[in-house]
Amino acid sequence: MISIIICTYNRDKYLYDALKHIVANDFPVGEYEIVLVNNNSTDCTEQDCKRFANAFPEVNFRYFIETKQGLSHARNRGIKESEGDVLVFLDDDSFIKPDYLSCLKRNLDNHPEAMAFGGKITPLFETGEEPEWLSKWTYSWVSAIDKGNEVVLFEGNSYPIGANMGFRKECIDVCGYFNTELGRSKKNLLGGEEKDIFNRLKEKGFKILYFPDIEVEHVIPPHRTTEDYIKRMGQGIGISEKLRTLKISKSQYLKRLCLELVKWGGSVILFIKFVLCGNYAKGSKLLLFRWNVTKGLLAQVEKQNGD
Repeated sequence: MISIIICTYNRDKYLYDALKHIVANDFPVGEYEIVLVNNNSTDCTEQDCKRFANAFPEVNFRYFIETKQGLSHARNRGIKESEGDVLVFLDDDSFIKPDYLSCLKRNLDNHPEAMAFGGKITPLFETGEEPEWLSKWTYSWVSAIDKGNEVVLFEGNSYPIGANMGFRKECIDVCGYFNTELGRSKKNLLGGEEKDIFNRLKEKGFKILYFPDIEVEHVIPPHRTTEDYIKRMGQGIGISEKLRTLKISKSQYLKRLCLELVKWGGSVILFIKFVLCGNYAKGSKLLLFRWNVTKGLLAQVEKQNGD
């Protein structure tokens, strides 16, 4: 069985539609469950979940409240409550395609070596227009990913994005749960918990595959394209990387600082290329982002507990 885990915090604007897209799939209802983890929402999330359960009683819909604040806490609760042997994580503002589940099952059957997976994520801008700074180098800022139309391995520093990813449940027994010192909590923009768990999977030799035909559209509201958001996102990533690497060792943190110098070199080169091509916005936002990642890496931070 497939367990679809959705963790939510104050996203009632999108949640009901996200759930309806799951039900609209061309896949037997008895072969999947939806595990909804409400992470202390203060909006109409609970009412919308009750409305969904009443509208679709045939669906195995299970609702939980996780009182420990933080996305990693909520995801771990979802794992513990799930009954499937395949765990799919979707965002509460992600809309899956009608053939998502059937494509996922086919891919997993055809690729038994895939212990974890991710799929295509297409940004759905609420304004109807892409931001002028968007490029292949900044695509991930809007939680988007497109590695082409073939099944390929996530290699090196590439890994799936949380709006569309999953594992075979047996991976958790070997590699453990999400690190609750990392990840978003309420409105902070910390991250790193996905990178952390996928790195652990890779260290164990597990293969992580990209399935191009398990596709979602991911809503991007206007505030996620602003300069302020880019600054906060960059600092959040920097702080997360500091916490993640220091948890391993001080030498790993120092290696990450050295890598940041390399990333600066690449960002400056790209900035110059964009400016010469008349795309100042694309180049300037790269430098803005890099500056704030560096600030986060060098910031004085305390151990996060997600509460």
